[in-house]
Amino acid sequence: MNVKKLFLLICAALLIVLTPIGGVYADGHCEFADEVIKFGGIAPLSPPGATGPGVIIDWAFQQAAADINADCGIDIAGVNHQLEVITGDSEGISERGQALAERWIFEDGVHGVVGGYHSAVALAMMKVTQENRIPTLFAGPWNDNITANGIREFEGRSPRIEDGVDYIFRTSPANSMVAVVAVEWIIERGLDDVIIMTENTDYGIPAAADEKARLEAAGIKVEQYNFELGTEDFVPILNRVLTRPEPPDVIRVLVTGETGFNLCQQMAELGIAPSADTICYAETYAGESEQFWAAVPDGNYCAFTRTGATPALFGEIATEVNAKYTETWGGVAPSFALEPYDSVRLLAHAIDVADTFTDADAIVAALETSDVELAQGRYYFKYGSHNPDLPAGAPPFLWHQWPDPIVTVVQYFEQGQSALDAAVIYPPQFQTHGTSYIEYGSSP
Repeated sequence: MNVKKLFLLICAALLIVLTPIGGVYADGHCEFADEVIKFGGIAPLSPPGATGPGVIIDWAFQQAAADINADCGIDIAGVNHQLEVITGDSEGISERGQALAERWIFEDGVHGVVGGYHSAVALAMMKVTQENRIPTLFAGPWNDNITANGIREFEGRSPRIEDGVDYIFRTSPANSMVAVVAVEWIIERGLDDVIIMTENTDYGIPAAADEKARLEAAGIKVEQYNFELGTEDFVPILNRVLTRPEPPDVIRVLVTGETGFNLCQQMAELGIAPSADTICYAETYAGESEQFWAAVPDGNYCAFTRTGATPALFGEIATEVNAKYTETWGGVAPSFALEPYDSVRLLAHAIDVADTFTDADAIVAALETSDVELAQGRYYFKYGSHNPDLPAGAPPFLWHQWPDPIVTVVQYFEQGQSALDAAVIYPPQFQTHGTSYIEYGSSP
């Protein structure tokens, strides 16, 4: 992050913090009640968490709150209440997430929890927020169980609820939604020898298991290696790849943040992938192009998964948020900026519809019946207590899950390229350059 961007971020944060809590808003057109509505916002701001995305997530929280407050906050029974998002540093660690939830609930008195990034943090945190009846809207974590465990029966596991209200929702895709796109692309390419490199977390292990099962069911050979977040030296494992009789067709990297960057660069330095023989298929973090090229200068031709609307699909709200993002950070707003932004706006909308910030059950009912257009698209929840019967064969994670997140495969083809200019190569309906893969060393 350069000095100018950091300065702008600090200035923006100070403007939000210095806005009066009660009385008249800064421009004089809003009268606010003394009591503030508070959300706890989850972001990984320290290692081993993904600190680059974490800073952007915090920016998105504060920008959403500023936009809501500029429109006179949240109206409860004809009285305007200002919104405050208290960002907590999860560090990407489950225990830290649980401690954050306890602090927000018992010390800060939050009325909801939003955002997130790491599945391990969400899984630990949601136990606390569920028990204490805090509406929680995750935007970022992918583990299927985050929403699947809300239904009455799920693969022999105890459900989050037996009777009563489920307070957990998600707007980011479940692992299985991403796996379907990733695997279909690999099959469409005719690849039959895959290596999966995964982080040993509640995100990486289930994601790898899902993709591996789908690939093997299609007759594709899969080899898997697991790593701890924070690993710096991947050479011993990569040397094993180099000594294989034949190079793999693709290396699927399910490792997030700085650890994933290290792995991709070391693969490239050793000439493994990206190469003429082996596709580099990275995670969504690779779409943060400025950080990607700084950490992976040899990563040209890497493909990566992108979740969320592409710039060509941006509506009015996404365009406005993207303009603010570009002014502060440069580039195009990634999903981990738009998702947490929308999580604040969607929960605030539900509170406004429920006309209460203290009746958690009423807020849940308003969330379940949401139908609102925001940056990433039209939000609604097909299954919940308002519609509890999932059809036979429907995936359990659809409970309190937004069913329409966009998942695409994108590929760089020029050194230092912006993610805005990278090629969307799959699914076909989203292709931007007329191809499902750009061969190493070529141009579309």
